[in-house]
Amino acid sequence: MSSSLRTSTIIAASIGTIFTGFVAYAIYFDHKRRTDPEFRKALKRESRREARVAKEQAEAQGAQQKEAINTAVAQAKEEGFPTDVEDKEAYFMTEVARGETLCQDGSDSVEAALCFYKALKVYPQPRDLMSIYDKTVPKPVLDILADMIASDPSIQVGSRQGSESGSHGIDD
Repeated sequence: MSSSLRTSTIIAASIGTIFTGFVAYAIYFDHKRRTDPEFRKALKRESRREARVAKEQAEAQGAQQKEAINTAVAQAKEEGFPTDVEDKEAYFMTEVARGETLCQDGSDSVEAALCFYKALKVYPQPRDLMSIYDKTVPKPVLDILADMIASDPSIQVGSRQGSESGSHGIDD
């Protein structure tokens, strides 16, 4: 029984020593952070560097997404759109269904927005369809769709300012 007591005492002392060391390091770090001007400057520099890197990555991603949007719109225009009324109706239904499926999957927002864009191109009253999109399409996809519409002057949904502010007014 005395050996088990010695083992538990050794384990307790070891855990206590480790915990005390951790607390001492935390106190030391906090003291150094508060009093050492060079250490504070180094922490601020590191924080600014990380913020700058994050900002650059966000800008690069935004530029990449804008390029993907422009490419997708150009490709859709190149493929062309149906001109017959029955073909337009079938095309519209197909593209809206694809867009809704992609929105539910959450896999590719640009592809989902492209489907809604193609449906908008063949719809006779784009303004009415945009008001429906405002209520049903998720905001990230709607924002991409707004960028697609902005890059295509042939779609008349009223003033561009109004359509974008309408899409932002729903979730704000």
